[in-house]
Amino acid sequence: MGKILIRGARVLGGEPQDVLIDGDTVAEVGTGLPAEGAEVVEADGKVLLPGLVDLHTHLREPGREDSETVLTGTRAAASGGYTAVFAMANTFPVADTAGVVEQVYRLGQEHGYCDVQPIGAVTVGLEGKKLAELGAMHESAAGVTVFSDDGKCVDDAVIMRRALEYVKAFGGVVAQHAQEPRLTEGAQMNEGIVSAELGLGGWPAVAEESIIARDVLLAEHVGSRVHICHLSTAGSVEIVRWAKSRGIDVTAEVTPHHLLLTEELVRSYNPVYKVNPPLRTERDVLALREALADGTIDIVATDHAPHPHEDKDCEWAAAAMGMVGLETALSVVQRTMVETGLLDWAGVADRMSRKPAEIGRAQGHGRPVSAGEPANLTLVDTAYRGEVDPAGFASRSRNTPYEGRELPGRVTHTWLRGRATLVDGKLA
Repeated sequence: MGKILIRGARVLGGEPQDVLIDGDTVAEVGTGLPAEGAEVVEADGKVLLPGLVDLHTHLREPGREDSETVLTGTRAAASGGYTAVFAMANTFPVADTAGVVEQVYRLGQEHGYCDVQPIGAVTVGLEGKKLAELGAMHESAAGVTVFSDDGKCVDDAVIMRRALEYVKAFGGVVAQHAQEPRLTEGAQMNEGIVSAELGLGGWPAVAEESIIARDVLLAEHVGSRVHICHLSTAGSVEIVRWAKSRGIDVTAEVTPHHLLLTEELVRSYNPVYKVNPPLRTERDVLALREALADGTIDIVATDHAPHPHEDKDCEWAAAAMGMVGLETALSVVQRTMVETGLLDWAGVADRMSRKPAEIGRAQGHGRPVSAGEPANLTLVDTAYRGEVDPAGFASRSRNTPYEGRELPGRVTHTWLRGRATLVDGKLA
């Protein structure tokens, strides 16, 4: 790797500056930097951000390579401006041992499109009955710090308490999929007026909120860290806000789709809108945006959930839950948070890079765009407008809820430690 001069970029949305990359490091930031010996990238006022970090990605490998692989998932990540992703444990076999997390970690290293940090399962087989090898996964080459049974809730309070106690010893965090299973049996969408009109089984807000309330109290009792996955209701926001006011060590994430889409879309019976937790009401959407803006919700995480065509192109009741999101996340955040005036680009960098890296202990990521820092960067053409076409996705799956929808912004370049993974919108 040689030198790269990014000329005229708006760092975090500020005034245009030049950024010089030398090897794997940002060497200098300023105006009028000399281009001698450097490859020049004309930014022309595009926004330069630290490489994005996703704390919640499903890469499906091992076991469901028909949906996604570490290679295709990380190519999708690079296309979306990400330089690090955390891979969820609900693979086949489940990532509940040092061997499986090391396999995923090494695949990420081999492919090189972004750093892959595996998330370890909390319980053996995601069955909620016995703690997995938390310590062994942490001590493995993968260095796991985040543990989650995502896709399933750790609904047993004793198991959850033990997990929080265990990870406290090495500064880990338990990321909870907050869903009381008995309250959501047969659930197909958000419980409310629309579910009643459509005759679909309802997923009530209290099923999420009751688990969050329990777990923040457990975290306070143990003195450990808990992270709330894909928070989706206004009530959940208030519980997290209350917990933070008490000094409880809780963090929370929101997905792009919960910032934009509502349950009204389910009236189409299009399974592309079937997701867990479900799309909620307009009131919930507005509460989530405000909470992300004021810091009650710490981060945006994609919950990128790829599925093969046959798992979505079917009747609603039989369809799998989930949406792909790595390649559209930044555009949705620009639409819902930046263009509404709720966040500036520095705020986006905080919610999509710095804080997720901090929560997951992702070394070298989420750092400032300044001299001496790792050159993990993404360049965004914020003036771009275009319709989402999943045919052009790098992901192996196409289950996006945004097909045909116009969204703003396009990632043009991504650099991982100074090496381009995306150039002019094309994978390197």
